[in-house]
Amino acid sequence: MASLPVYRWRLAPDGYATVRQLRALGLRPGGQDVAAQLERPRRRRGPLVAHLYRIDLAKPVRPMTPARWAALAKANAARRRCPECARDAGYVIPPSRRMCGLCIAAKEQRAA
Repeated sequence: MASLPVYRWRLAPDGYATVRQLRALGLRPGGQDVAAQLERPRRRRGPLVAHLYRIDLAKPVRPMTPARWAALAKANAARRRCPECARDAGYVIPPSRRMCGLCIAAKEQRAA
């Protein structure tokens, strides 16, 4: 297997893009392999690495269907529901907390 070309940060030639850059253009990698790497040096650790894909081989982003919109809405609603009190918190509950702010406050008040 041949090694990938490696470019320094901001010095990649035209025709390559990261996944985020492709998405901003309305494209996706579309199953193509990584074409090159981008490295940004850091002082105390190894370099940050970004994978680059060829823009000419990228495919258009698939459109959202009504079923996909419904599935996304259901998943987001589940992330807002508190497992302790089963109420919609109105915001996405952080996985680190595992409960809404009201339940956290009540738990802290019981502990005090």
